[in-house]
Amino acid sequence: MKIRIGMGYDIHRLVKGEKLFLGGIHIPFSKGLLGHSDGDCLIHALADALLGALGKGDIGTFFPDTDPKYKNISSRIILQDIMERVKGEDYEISNIDSIIIAEKPKMEPHIPEMKEALCPILRISPDDLGIKAKTHEGLGDLGEGKAISAWAAVILKRS
Repeated sequence: MKIRIGMGYDIHRLVKGEKLFLGGIHIPFSKGLLGHSDGDCLIHALADALLGALGKGDIGTFFPDTDPKYKNISSRIILQDIMERVKGEDYEISNIDSIIIAEKPKMEPHIPEMKEALCPILRISPDDLGIKAKTHEGLGDLGEGKAISAWAAVILKRS
């Protein structure tokens, strides 16, 4: 069986006046992630991990922030497109592990809803999607609550 591994990372600033979308869901909070799309850094990290496993570059290759048609696009649409590419290459996801790094809001209560939103798009069961939440212990921009970042690792297998 041929397997491929990919890693992804993304970070976005937290700003007032934006809604917080993370893991494919809206999380009520006083700030949101600034981005050309909806800024969902978890989905962006997942997208980069999937594209990396396919050897296809990164999210900006297919959804450049210089293209106005992607302004405010839902990251769920981006992920759906990338999953079609995965399927088109005759791969499927074996499993994913991911980490969200945020001081606030607390992510743990939202993880089940994130899995519920993401698993149908990713075509995997909740047991195959790991989402962990960590703080940055008050260090740097992440620790000061100025940004949220996410990491993801994916294993693809031939379908």
